[in-house]
Amino acid sequence: MDSLASEDTAGSPGPGVSDPLPRRPATESDGVSARGSRTLRDPLGEALRLIELGDRLGIELRLMGGLAFHAVCPSWTARIDRDGRDIDLATRSHDRKAVQTLLEEEGYVPDRQYNALYGHKQLYFVDPEWNRPVDVLVDRLDMCHTLDFGDRLSISDPTLPPAELLLSKLQVVKINRKDVVDSLALLSEYPLAGDDGGGEAISLARITRLTSSDWGWWRTVTGNLDKLDGFITSELAPGDLDFGRESRLDPSAQLSDLRAAIEEAPKSARWKIRARIGERVPWYQEPEEVGHGR
Repeated sequence: MDSLASEDTAGSPGPGVSDPLPRRPATESDGVSARGSRTLRDPLGEALRLIELGDRLGIELRLMGGLAFHAVCPSWTARIDRDGRDIDLATRSHDRKAVQTLLEEEGYVPDRQYNALYGHKQLYFVDPEWNRPVDVLVDRLDMCHTLDFGDRLSISDPTLPPAELLLSKLQVVKINRKDVVDSLALLSEYPLAGDDGGGEAISLARITRLTSSDWGWWRTVTGNLDKLDGFITSELAPGDLDFGRESRLDPSAQLSDLRAAIEEAPKSARWKIRARIGERVPWYQEPEEVGHGR
């Protein structure tokens, strides 16, 4: 995690020692606003700064979304457009008000109308210095499927656990190229395991708990695993999974092992009843788009 600020640990100069040269003021080329804003231009660096501030205050705040995949795969050299990139954070309802206070104290402007209406599940802020939106999800992700994470924030830092990161992509019914590459990068660097491994593994127990109890989750996840496998075969570009070295794991083998674990896991009675209906009834919800006013 990036340091928030360098501390001047030197004491007063001793006899015969000249005063230290004055420090050069930070400029925008350093990613710091020349107008004195505390926020950083680089969205990943800024997200990590906020999470570290939260850690110091006992607030469980974690990174999710596309930036999280670069945080957990720091050697992944795939370029992302930094300027204007959104920051997606996750917290628990217990810390919701503390997160609001933290962001406002750091100069973020809340969308008060949106937060009054939806703040129990999602908060929205903007960094006016860089015109950058910040979404804070509370306890769960509600998109094509519902992914509860409120009780899993302490497993890893600074992001959601790897299983949650992968599931956040695999729950998207109309998955896009970026979601696919993000997922493959994670599968290239993090092993599948029975549990979270302290945040160092993708928990099969976490994934199969969803896919074995909810047929809709199973249908979307397994369909997306097929799409990821096909992408490797026909669409993967040379720089997509460049880590500056060989990837730790073979994503194709990981996909095969994950698919096998999902299929072998015992299914609930509820899953079996829903499976009889199949695709005749929609198994996912369309994500709701809500505008922001401030």
